[in-house]
Parts: sequence; structure tokens; C-alpha cells
Amino acid sequence: MPEMLDGAIRRAVIIGNGFAGAENQCIGLVRALGLSNRQSLYRVTRPRGGINRWFQWLPVSIHKKLDSVIRRLCGYQTTNLVSPFSSHNIGISNVLEADAHHIAIMARETFHKDGPLLVVASGRDTISVASSIKRLAPENVFLVQIQHPRLQLNRFDLVITPRHDYYPLTPQAQQQIPWFLRRWVTPWEPPGRNVVLTVGALHQADSNALRLAASTWHDELATLPKPLLVVNVGGPTGNCPYGVDLAKKLVVMLQNVLWSCGTIKISFSRRTPEKISKILVKEFSTNPKVQIWDGEGPNPHMGDLAWADAFVITADSVSMLSEACSTGKPVYVIGAELCTWKFADFQNSLQKQGVARPFTGMENINESWSYPPLNDTAEAASQVIAALAQRGWTIHA
Repeated sequence: MPEMLDGAIRRAVIIGNGFAGAENQCIGLVRALGLSNRQSLYRVTRPRGGINRWFQWLPVSIHKKLDSVIRRLCGYQTTNLVSPFSSHNIGISNVLEADAHHIAIMARETFHKDGPLLVVASGRDTISVASSIKRLAPENVFLVQIQHPRLQLNRFDLVITPRHDYYPLTPQAQQQIPWFLRRWVTPWEPPGRNVVLTVGALHQADSNALRLAASTWHDELATLPKPLLVVNVGGPTGNCPYGVDLAKKLVVMLQNVLWSCGTIKISFSRRTPEKISKILVKEFSTNPKVQIWDGEGPNPHMGDLAWADAFVITADSVSMLSEACSTGKPVYVIGAELCTWKFADFQNSLQKQGVARPFTGMENINESWSYPPLNDTAEAASQVIAALAQRGWTIHA
């Protein structure tokens, strides 16, 4: 068998779960490592629709077997292609279902020609497949798991996770957990040597991406009256619940700062309940200083990040906050006081570092302020490169 000429990683496999928040973290890390042009995306997806919403708590493999039985009984056909979901959002029309055996064989058979394989996965449903790839090809694969896998971290070469995932170990958290439940709340131990801690989520909004977005969206955004206040509205979650009351509060606050804005741009996410978006649309749709993206056409999110002078973001979205706080521009958060558990810890960390402030409606948007931007993605990439060096491997970007 020919000897491998070097230990350079030249390609990456991303294991996604069909959700942009998880997959963008993988894509962002691979981008920071210089492998964007040599990445392949596979997905671990759960059956969706109908009664499947009641089976989300099952392990993916069991859920799929149950779905397969139901499909056979009902005469439905199956396919190994993951179609709609969010593939169009990242420019991929058909994405193969992740198969650990197939990917491990590919890693072993191409090792001497193409070098080691970098595997980057994110999300609970990807853990089993990603760790199986590593188990089947331990000498040919470097495995990075983004977001805390909860158990058996030694299955991964590196785990990249926000600091607030370790909130359950703090004295404050321990006081909130009944003693008889503590053994069920993970993680159980402090981060080990293979754990990289970040402030927020990884993402693709690096300086090069923002420069490109600024150019792409120049004609639409450069001529808007300044300052431009970008408002990003997510959706309530279990640990950050809110409803129409917060939407009404946001309306009043935006009305109060409108005098100091040249333009306000409002965007909603796919998680935004209609009852919330309707309140803001009804109030501002006819205001000449306010633009509302209706979800049609290209998503202006990257352009907004590039051209905004300040941001107002609902507290539920770690991803949107992480991106905005990487720009060095003023970031105001609404609803942070409603967050609980580790998400409250995340909000506290942003404010302590001075990268975000509570939105009060008393701000003068003309008065800017700055801070050292979050740089989680680049810093995580540096940690990956350092861990690879310990194995004698490098990145061939």
C-alpha cells in the first residue's frame, strides 16, 4: 500500500440535521478552515409531518424504523435523498442521507490519495452517525462535534460548544434542580481537554462574507437614509417564552426611537408566529421610514449585517445574536429578562462582555458604541488546527 505523502486534510464532510441554525455552524467552521470549496453535505433527518411530531423524542434510528413500517403499511415509497427542508438555502438541491458505513469506507479508501477526512457535525440527531464514522475509521477521520453531545465526549476528537452549555454545573443551576433530578441533567463534569468553549454560536458571517454581502446588496441598502436600524424577530422557545405582549412592547419602543433612525428594517424568521408578525406589520407597514421583509425573494440577512448601523434582536436566537455581536456594531436585545436556565446565562454573558445591551426604547440610534467583536468561529478554527497538529495533520486550504 502506498504511503500517504503528507497529513494534510483537503476535504470536509458536514453531517447536518436539516436545520439552518445547526448546519450554518458547520459550514461556518469549514469556511474558516479554508475548505469551503471541498465540502460535502450529508443529512440525518427525521420523518416529518402527521403523527411524526409525537415521535421526536425517539432516537433517530428507531423513529425511522417506525416510520418505515408505517409507510409500508400505507403503501408510501421511501428515498435516500433528503429533498425540501432547507437545502435550497445553502445552494444544494439534493442532499444524500448520511450513512456512517459509506462515509467511513470512503475515508479509508481515499486516505492515501486525499489524506485524512474532516467530519463536522452539529445537532443531537447527528451524534450517532458522526461517532459511528469515527469508530469505523479512527485512523482516517478527524471528528468535530458542534453543540454539546451530553455523554461520552471521548467519541469525538473535538467538541465545540458554548460556555452556557455548562451552566448546569454552576451553583446557581444546582440550586434550581431538585436533588432527585440532578443525575439526569447533563453535562455531569467540567469540560475536558477535547472541549472548545465559545461565547455563542458559530456562523458564516466573517469579514470576507460581510464584504461580499455589502457589495451584493449595495444598490438596495447603500442609499437608505442613515442610521439604519435592523430589527430581527425570532420566535418563542421553551426557555425564552414570549407572545403578543412582547411584540406590542417592541412596537412602542421602536416608535420611541424612530426619530433617531434614518431607516428601520424589520425581518422575521421562520419561527416567528403570525400573531407576532402581524402586530408589527399592522403598525409599521405604511410608515415611510420602515421596511419590512415579507419573506419573498433573496434573504437580505447578510446584507443587513453588512449595512446596519445598529441591531435590535429578540433574545431567543443565539445564532442571530452571535452574528450581530461579531460585527462590532451596537446590539440591543429585547426579551432577555424572559429567558431562563442556560439561555439566561448566555444573555448575562453578552451584557457582561459589553457586546449587547437591553433595548429600552430610550436609545438615540445616532449615538454609536463599540466593543471587541465576538470571534468565536475563527478562534474555534484555530483550536481545530492546533488539535490536528497534535496528530501530525494539517489543513490544506
